[in-house]
Amino acid sequence: MVLHKLLPTLVVTCLIIAFSTGTSLAQQLPNIIIIYADDLGYGDLSCYNASAAYKTPRLDQMADEGIRFTDSHSPSTICSPSRYGLFSGQQIYRSTGRGGGAFEGPGGPSYLKPGTLTLAQMLKKQGYHTGVFGKWHVGLTWFDENNKRLGGGFENSLLIDYEKSTPLIDGPNARGFDESFVTPNCPNTDPLYVYIENGMVTEPANQRHKRDTLPNLGGKWLWDNDEGWKSPGYDFINADLLFYEKTKDFIQRHRATDAQAPFFAVLSTQIAHAPVLPAPEFNNATKAGPRGDFVLELDVLVGRILDLVRDQGIEDNTLVIFNADNGAETLHVDWMRRDHQHDASGGYRGMKRDGWEGGHRVPMIARWPTVIPPHQVSAQMNNTTDLFATLASVTGYKLRDEDATDSFDLMPVMLGMVTDSKPVRPHLLTQSFRGEFQIRQGQWKYLDHKGSGGNNYERAPLSQYVIPEKEPDAMGQLYDLATDPGETQNLYFAMPEKTKQMQDLLKQLKESGRSAPTNRIPMGIKNIRRIGSQR
Repeated sequence: MVLHKLLPTLVVTCLIIAFSTGTSLAQQLPNIIIIYADDLGYGDLSCYNASAAYKTPRLDQMADEGIRFTDSHSPSTICSPSRYGLFSGQQIYRSTGRGGGAFEGPGGPSYLKPGTLTLAQMLKKQGYHTGVFGKWHVGLTWFDENNKRLGGGFENSLLIDYEKSTPLIDGPNARGFDESFVTPNCPNTDPLYVYIENGMVTEPANQRHKRDTLPNLGGKWLWDNDEGWKSPGYDFINADLLFYEKTKDFIQRHRATDAQAPFFAVLSTQIAHAPVLPAPEFNNATKAGPRGDFVLELDVLVGRILDLVRDQGIEDNTLVIFNADNGAETLHVDWMRRDHQHDASGGYRGMKRDGWEGGHRVPMIARWPTVIPPHQVSAQMNNTTDLFATLASVTGYKLRDEDATDSFDLMPVMLGMVTDSKPVRPHLLTQSFRGEFQIRQGQWKYLDHKGSGGNNYERAPLSQYVIPEKEPDAMGQLYDLATDPGETQNLYFAMPEKTKQMQDLLKQLKESGRSAPTNRIPMGIKNIRRIGSQR
């Protein structure tokens, strides 16, 4: 009888304890912001390139206050497959069985198939409020009036039945994001030019976009702005300012309504993808032409994000990560070298689409005051796919073996626990434009193909950058990056045992269905904070 009277009190007490524990954990978990840049080469930031034709002071500051990685790689050398890698923690061939192209028009369906755990879904399970703003570009499913799925192609844009197509069945809100404001493809390059907010198209595309309505800065920088169908209110010039404002609004509203819960935001920029269209306030802001102004705009927006979290009083509890989807565009590399003596590839061979380093070696910076020690520069080899396991480790999420199968935990590196002499990754996969593979193992790099894997170097202007192949009969390329970072001496025949070893390793990783270890154990926020407080 006494126990019966006590039961309600005990239940309430247990609920209070459980709620308090959950609230305490939520308060400990950091807010997470990923700023994902587009076509930004390894040499495009002044903290990576002392000879850059301009300065990027806010990104330089971010690097100084956290950790800057010098051997970071995009999963692919083009947009869409790399974004799949960010959101899935996997190489694109896990989804397609091969490579993957970049979507145009109403292209799809999504590379993020049902059943694939996404980064946003994982963080939602850990109590995060999630949002993505900017370029989506991993494919979407659109239907015509007969409920038939449409394929890519610019003219198919006019066949979309928006009532039948929306809410989008494989848009961001169907893949773990609570809020989204995105474009389906490259915001200023590939029609369909529409905004999609929370799975709904705000204005259908019913106007024909004409390139001559945009400012032609310097006479050439509008290259790769395709004329196609757009919605009436679509704004090409202020694209990234709009995406920033949407990100800012998401953070401020969340802080005002649910400050106890952590948030996860992705700001996916247009910069520095072609065409080069800096917002008017940045025109002539540098002495490095329109593209220099464009990258400075990106730097300013990163600074605004950092200022925002400071002004919200959450700076010490916010992990900000900056990364890029692949190397710099071909003509951008050429024009910047010619006009401004600026090497967007940072001294490496190749550029966007290529399997050489310039195609996929990209900037990556992480900042988390009180946890990540400042002034760190790490040569740990890593991939954008690693952000998945890293954030799982931060939040204490135990990944299944079938999740994020190409993702390694970088948190020990960020905390300064692991030196460069002890690599976290025993190997690394990347894929070039045609889906062909490159594999790294320490200083050794093997390209499972002839030539660039992407661009045609037989034609101008890239013909001026040709490095003659001394082993024209070789079916692949083997380089020692320790002695030959420019990938000029193909050792395919000179070191047959190493060539065979790299080929066998690539075959094993492709057939095994994973390159990451099994039974990954997350560090957890309590351990991370404890270690961070001791450093």
